[in-house]
Amino acid sequence: MAIARHGRGPTAVARAYVSQVHPVFMLPPIATALFGAALAGAFDPALALVHAGTAFFAVYTAHVKDGYVDFHRRGEDDDHPMTERGCRLGLAGSTLGFLACLAGVAVLAEQTAALLTVAVTAPTWAIGYLHAPQFDTNPVTTTLGYPVGVGLCLLGGYAAQTGTFARRPLAVAGVLVVTLAGVKVIDDAQDYGYDRSIGKRTVAVALGPSRARGLAIAALGVGLFAVVPLTLTGVLPPSAPVASLAFGAVAAVAVRRDPETATMLLVRGAYLFLAGLLVAVFFGPLAGTPLPDITVLGPYTYLATEAVFGAAALALLVRRGADTLWRAGRTVAALYPVAYVWDWYTLQVGVFSIPMRTGVEFVGIPIEEHVFMIVVPALVLGIHETLHPREDGDEATESGTERP
Repeated sequence: MAIARHGRGPTAVARAYVSQVHPVFMLPPIATALFGAALAGAFDPALALVHAGTAFFAVYTAHVKDGYVDFHRRGEDDDHPMTERGCRLGLAGSTLGFLACLAGVAVLAEQTAALLTVAVTAPTWAIGYLHAPQFDTNPVTTTLGYPVGVGLCLLGGYAAQTGTFARRPLAVAGVLVVTLAGVKVIDDAQDYGYDRSIGKRTVAVALGPSRARGLAIAALGVGLFAVVPLTLTGVLPPSAPVASLAFGAVAAVAVRRDPETATMLLVRGAYLFLAGLLVAVFFGPLAGTPLPDITVLGPYTYLATEAVFGAAALALLVRRGADTLWRAGRTVAALYPVAYVWDWYTLQVGVFSIPMRTGVEFVGIPIEEHVFMIVVPALVLGIHETLHPREDGDEATESGTERP
C-alpha cells in the first residue's frame, strides 16, 4: 500500500514525512528542553541533546496525528501528504524515536535523574498523541496542551542533568506555560469561523473572539509580569525582566493585529523571550550590579518620580484626545477630596513616612502627596483608556445627548 499521496518512490515518501516537521512549533519545545539543561549550570551536552530529541518526537507525533484525524477522519483539511497507512507508520516511527531517546536518557543519566526525567517527559508524548481528537475539542485542553508540554520539556531537561527540581526551573516553566497559553488562544482564533461551524470548542468559540482576545492579553500580561517579582525575590537573575520587556514590546504590537499576524509575531516574540531568559540565567550579565540610586536627588527624589509617572499619565491621556483628558480631569477632581482626607489621616497616625521630600507642606500634608493624588488616578485612567478605547458611538449617552 502507498505511503505518500502525491508521487511514488523514496523521494515522495521522504517529502511526505518531512512535511510534518514544522519548525515554528517544534523549535520552542526543543529550545526549552536545552534551556532546562542550561539552568542546571555546567551540563552534559550529549544528555541534553538526547533529551531534546524526546521533545522533537513528541511534537512530531502531534503533527502526524493531527493531520491524520483532520484529513482522514474528520475531513476538515483539503489535503494531506500521507495516506492512512503512511500516517500510522509515521506515528509508529515517531513513537519508536521517542522511546529510543528516553532509553538514551536512561543510559546517560544517573538512575535517580533518569527515573525523574522519564516521569516528567513521558506525558509530553501522551499530550502529542491525544491532541486530536481528544484534547483539541475542549477549550482548556486545546489551549494548555502545547504550553504544558513546553513546560515539561524544560523540567525534563533540568531533571536529566540534576535528578531534582528547583525553584528556578519550576518558576520559568510556570511563566512559559501561562505566556504560551495566551499565544495559543490567539493562534486558535485564526480558525474561529470554521471551528464554530463544526462545533469545535476552542476558547474563541466558547467565549467569543473579543473575550478570548482579552483572556489572551491577560495571560500574556501575567506571564511577562511574573518575571519581575520572581527577580525581586531572587528566583531569577537581575537581567531577566529585560526578556519580558523585549517580548512585551512585540506583544503590544501583536495584540492589535489580526489573529494570523498576531500569532506570527507572538511566536517569534516567544523565541526572543526564551533567548533573553537564557542569557539572563546562563550568563548573568547584571549579576552583582546594584540598583540605580535616585536618592542622589535628595529632597527632590519623590517629586522626580512623580514627574516621570505624571508625564507618562499625561501622554497616555493626551494620546486619547482632549475629551478623554477632560473626563479624566473631572474624575481626578472628584476623587481628590477622598484621597486628601485618607492621606492626612494616615500621616497623622503614623502609618507611613516620607523621608526623601522637600519638607514643604500645604493644608496639612506634604506637597508631594498632593501631586501623588493627581498622578496615580491619572495614570490608572490613562492605562484604562488605552486598553479600552471608546468608540465614536460611545460619545453619546443612551438618551442621545452629547457628553459634555
